[in-house]
Amino acid sequence: MTKRIFRSTLAVGLAVLLASLAVVMGCLYDYYVRLQEDQLRDELSLAAAAVEEQGADYLSKLESDRYRITWLRSDGTVLYDTKADAASMENHAQRQEVRQALTTGVGESSRYSATLLEKTLYYAQRLPDGTVLRLSATRVTWGVLLLSVLQPLLLVLVVALILSGVLAGRVSRRIVEPLNRLDLEHPLDNDAYEELSPLLRRLEHQRRQIDDQLRSLRRQAEKFQQITANMNEGLVLLDEDGAVLSLNPAACRIFKTDDTCVGRDFLTVERDTAVSRALRDAAAQGHGEARLERDGHEYQFDITAIVIDGERAGAVLLAFDVTEQAFAERNRREFTANVSHELKTPLQGIIGSAELLENGMVQPEDVPRFVGHIRSEAQRLVALVNDIIGLSRLDEGDEMPTEPVELLALCRETAAALESAAAERQVSLSVTGQEVTVPGVRRLLSEVVTNLCDNAVKYNVPGGSVAVTVTADEDNAAVTVSDTGIGIPADQQSRVFERFYRVDKSHSKSSGGTGLGLSIVKHAVAYHHGTVSLTSREGEGTTVTVTLPLK
Repeated sequence: MTKRIFRSTLAVGLAVLLASLAVVMGCLYDYYVRLQEDQLRDELSLAAAAVEEQGADYLSKLESDRYRITWLRSDGTVLYDTKADAASMENHAQRQEVRQALTTGVGESSRYSATLLEKTLYYAQRLPDGTVLRLSATRVTWGVLLLSVLQPLLLVLVVALILSGVLAGRVSRRIVEPLNRLDLEHPLDNDAYEELSPLLRRLEHQRRQIDDQLRSLRRQAEKFQQITANMNEGLVLLDEDGAVLSLNPAACRIFKTDDTCVGRDFLTVERDTAVSRALRDAAAQGHGEARLERDGHEYQFDITAIVIDGERAGAVLLAFDVTEQAFAERNRREFTANVSHELKTPLQGIIGSAELLENGMVQPEDVPRFVGHIRSEAQRLVALVNDIIGLSRLDEGDEMPTEPVELLALCRETAAALESAAAERQVSLSVTGQEVTVPGVRRLLSEVVTNLCDNAVKYNVPGGSVAVTVTADEDNAAVTVSDTGIGIPADQQSRVFERFYRVDKSHSKSSGGTGLGLSIVKHAVAYHHGTVSLTSREGEGTTVTVTLPLK
């Protein structure tokens, strides 16, 4: 408290001083500006009289670094200038001060000089012979004025700072000393400021209330501990800063800690990056999830933010043993890996057959058909293997570097790449919307847009169209791909995002589809914490909307 009073007193003193100096400097600057303007007018009058009497001889003999003198004809032609060659200078007839002088006899202006590259004052006067004499000078700046008084100004500031510090220290100590002697355990027994008596009585009343509430809280805490101690799931309570408030025995077992971690940051207890990311998700979105493997068991962590009166008050972490579920997931991933391995064997056989063709072991009339078939099948199998590998990586949840991705530009790049395929199928492809940038993995987002647009083109009708639209609101960006194609039956729309699922298997095979495109879209969007939705009517077309968070 002493420090706060000291800082406040010192700040007030310095603020008053600085405000006073600012006012003084402002007045001083205004005085110097007016003085300079008056001097410039006087010098112009004297110079005009001398030029009227002596002409150019006076100007040629004049040596002055303070002012610039320019002598002009009535048509604006420069006759003489003290700073530049008159013959090389432009016509000054349109200068404000010159026009005023030719009209009223005198003129003035202020502007940035093209010659001096500084803000300059200009005063002009018309001579009896119709010529115009102009004087100019660089206006006094704040910097020049400040430098001229810098030394005394610094001295004043140092002295004022020392005095303010001494006085603020004394005032703060005298105010705080009686307060430091207060006995808050027995407020009514204190002999302090009379003004504090109502406060001390209230403190005594509140102390009694607090004692009653503490006893009630202890009873509730004991009940809570008994309940959580018998839970099979790990339970960790965190405050708003991520520090551990409480944890049950199951959590101690999972995280290999004990009650000594209470009060410490949870990330010092559990340093896994997945948990750290889940905590960030919970803080940003209200909920986060992570998985860890410990001692032959796999645990699912669900973290939910606690919000009170619109403000985050902490978080609850629940740890579930999902070993069996994880085993099933690993089996599915192994299946995917096995499928990709099995597909590579016939692929190599196809390539071997192509080599036989190249060696002339096939009848010449069969070569085009044979080569075309092998090439198309090989390309389809390679695409299938790549899709399976991509899905496997997404399943593994590998961390990939993110970067700002401009969605509208990405959609336009995709449309340009598919322009030839769309033209072959007589389908028009357009991209519209607003420029919006999201954080993400550019390769994954490119695959999302490419798969959606490729499907929209492949499953369209001759003369159909594909429209890609990018929109955004305060929190999310959306990419919508709409086509006028064959559509999807209502009873099959819920399954189109499943792996290897094809609505029309014959058409999919002829178009080169693998049945994994929309599954890749689903998993890639989920990796970016987004959502994907689909609406379709058979024979009318399909619309797919991908929503991505902006942060």
